[in-house]
Amino acid sequence: MPCRSLIVTLTSAAALFAPALSQAQVTLEPDGRWRYLLTAGANVSSGNNDAGSLNLAVEGAQQTPYDKWTWGAKADHARSAGVATTDRYGLRTQYNRDISPDWFGFGSGETLRDKLANIAARYSVASGVGRHMWREGGGFFDLSAGVGYSHDRFVEPTDVAGTMRDKYGRVELVLAEESSHRLTATTSLRQKFTLYPNLRDSGKYRAALDTGLTVAMTPTINLSAGLSYRYDSDPGTNLEKGDATFVTGVSMRFD
Repeated sequence: MPCRSLIVTLTSAAALFAPALSQAQVTLEPDGRWRYLLTAGANVSSGNNDAGSLNLAVEGAQQTPYDKWTWGAKADHARSAGVATTDRYGLRTQYNRDISPDWFGFGSGETLRDKLANIAARYSVASGVGRHMWREGGGFFDLSAGVGYSHDRFVEPTDVAGTMRDKYGRVELVLAEESSHRLTATTSLRQKFTLYPNLRDSGKYRAALDTGLTVAMTPTINLSAGLSYRYDSDPGTNLEKGDATFVTGVSMRFD
C-alpha cells in the first residue's frame, strides 16, 4: 500500500469510527495541576466460546499556558480457547513547550512489548517542532514534525529489510497531527495520527492511529470505547502488517 494511500485510508477511518469507537481522554486545563484518568474494560464468555479480555489504561497530564507534559500506560490482554490473542503493553510520554504563540518544540519517549507481533521490546525517542493550527477553550489542532530513533528486540529472529535479525534499530522521521474537540458539555473527541518513515531503509514506514470519545456520566465517571490501529510495512516473516484494537469500558477521572 503506497504511503499516501495509507494516510488517506487511516484518516478516513478516524473520521468514520471516532463517533462510536474511542478512548477516554484526560482533562487538559492550563493551570499547572496534574490530572489523571484510569480506564478499565473486560469481557468474559464461557460454554461453547471460552474467551476473555482485559484492558487497562492510565493517563496523566499537566498543562500551563506555555507547556504540556503527558504520559500514558496501557495493558491489553485477551485469550480465546486458552490461547492468547492479544498480549500488548506500552508506556509513553511527551513534553511540549511553546517557543512562540504559534510554534512549539517537543520531546517524546515510548516503550512497547507485543509478543504476538514478535516484539520483545521496542524503545523509541523523538524530538522536533510543531505548530498550533488553532487553540481555544473547546480544544486544539496541532501539526508536528521531527526525527526519532527506534530500536526493536524480537522474540524470534525474523527477516527485516532482507536480513534475518534478532534486533533492529533505525532513524525515523516523525510526522504527526493531533486534535481534541469538545462536542457537547459532556462529550469530548480526540484523535492522533503519526507516520514514521524509515530513514535507514527507504520505502519502509510505520503508522499509528488513535481516536478517542469520552461521554461523561458524572463529573468523575465516563463511558468510553477504543479504536487503535498500528501499521508496519515490514513487520517480519509471517506477520500481518496491520493490527487493530477495539476496546469499550468505564473511565474514572482524578482532577
